[in-house]
Amino acid sequence: MKTVLKWLALVFVLSNLTACGYNDLQTTDEDIKANWAEVLNQYQRRADLVPNLVSVVKGYAAHEEQVLTEVTNARAKVGGIQATPELINNEQAFAKFQSAQGELTSALSRLLVVSENYPQLKADGLFRDLQAQLEGTENRITVARNRYIQAVKEYNLIVRKFPTNLTAMMFGYKTKPSFTVENEQAISTPPKVEFN
Repeated sequence: MKTVLKWLALVFVLSNLTACGYNDLQTTDEDIKANWAEVLNQYQRRADLVPNLVSVVKGYAAHEEQVLTEVTNARAKVGGIQATPELINNEQAFAKFQSAQGELTSALSRLLVVSENYPQLKADGLFRDLQAQLEGTENRITVARNRYIQAVKEYNLIVRKFPTNLTAMMFGYKTKPSFTVENEQAISTPPKVEFN
């Protein structure tokens, strides 16, 4: 009789485990890892374009040393962060990564604004090609980040909703950080338009 009760208890536990969300946690965690890898892939693609872009701009706009230095330093900062899979489990490291990427985006934007002052640079075929590749990469980064954000959202919902939150707690699953807007205060303020 005890053996039968043990088997019934085991069957009961196993049948409840299938509905406990453990498999959903595994699936969504793997989705996050795959989407994170794509985010890193696109950021690496952008980082690889930077030296060539700086080199071409330097040939035409050598006296724009500050902007070129900012881009180079921002790229070095991005390269100095170890973008490991564990990064997505550490909110502070994730914020540091996001901040470094934001600095590189900002520095590249300033570099492209400076290039507007040099018609010969804008006419250079290599510069136009690099600029087009950079624009395409920025679009890919946006898509990859959006996919990552969606995967994190699905995972975090499973971790936080009942009854799967019990399974998450039991196995040590915690919510994961997602990308945020860098300067939320600035974008929430409507722009002022003044006509003189």
